[in-house]
Amino acid sequence: MVCLWLLLSGLFKAQLLILGALSVALVVWLAYRMRVLEHQGQPIFFRFLHILEYWGWLLRQIFLSNVDVTRRVWSRELDIKPTLRRVKATPDTELGRVIYANSITLTPGTTAINFTPSDEILVHALHEDTLAELERGEMAAHVRDVEPHLHFRRDR
Repeated sequence: MVCLWLLLSGLFKAQLLILGALSVALVVWLAYRMRVLEHQGQPIFFRFLHILEYWGWLLRQIFLSNVDVTRRVWSRELDIKPTLRRVKATPDTELGRVIYANSITLTPGTTAINFTPSDEILVHALHEDTLAELERGEMAAHVRDVEPHLHFRRDR
């Protein structure tokens, strides 16, 4: 990430490089002290080919949602009907549910507001049609395909 930042910013001043190195050292030290790297709860790995397929699918959905939001906002009738509804978070792992909520938020016209205790996500949408698409479960199915196959599955 440091290399990417250096390449994108093009700032190679000594003061910034020193502060950046100190920041990286502080984060590594804090991660070590918090034993973040020793956490045994959720392995952070995905099925590689599936994640590439998911990213492609998500980019397409983001593009289509951009077109839909632009069409709705620019229409003379202002075809929006803001809606707030709970959508079932069906991915099997906690990490999968977080990816699902983030994917909802990344898609223009929808925002995941919070998780409810019953494994639902409160979602705000620009139009209720978008929520109907989420309730059909296509996005959740794509997220489940990406999740690692673990020894346990959530009871549904």
